[in-house]
Amino acid sequence: MAVSDDLLVIGRQEEVLCFPAFDEATAFAIGSAIRERAAAQNQPIVIDIRFWDRPLFYAALPGSKPDNVEWVRRKANLVRRLYKSSYRVVLENRGAEFPFIRHAMDPADYVLAGGGFPIRINGVGIVGVIVVSGLPERSDHALVVWAVARWLGIDEASLALPPE
Repeated sequence: MAVSDDLLVIGRQEEVLCFPAFDEATAFAIGSAIRERAAAQNQPIVIDIRFWDRPLFYAALPGSKPDNVEWVRRKANLVRRLYKSSYRVVLENRGAEFPFIRHAMDPADYVLAGGGFPIRINGVGIVGVIVVSGLPERSDHALVVWAVARWLGIDEASLALPPE
């Protein structure tokens, strides 16, 4: 699949995966689902779900690294700054440093890597982010999309990116 096709799928994911509301219980349910799936597959990830003003859910699975903590922070910052999933930003900027130069983003605080997905509430907008770090960026992104679609009762297969 071409990058342009992936971008269309991700645009659809961002459009469809909107919450009617989002609270601590929602964060816990989604974070727990991600954690359970990753633990069952022995995936060494960190999960961070947050509103812009505070953390809501955090888990580090066995094998995750201290660097993953920094990766989730920097991915979350990218989503907050550009209001799109971090993997979408990656694909939009393949081989370029565009977002860092154009938006004067310090690489110490932002990273061009997939795995951050906006928490968008219908009628409100983007209020936070769900981030996974520890797998290849496409897999980090897919894990978040799977969990959000599942929680919203949407067939995740209809929104999935195909294997590379």
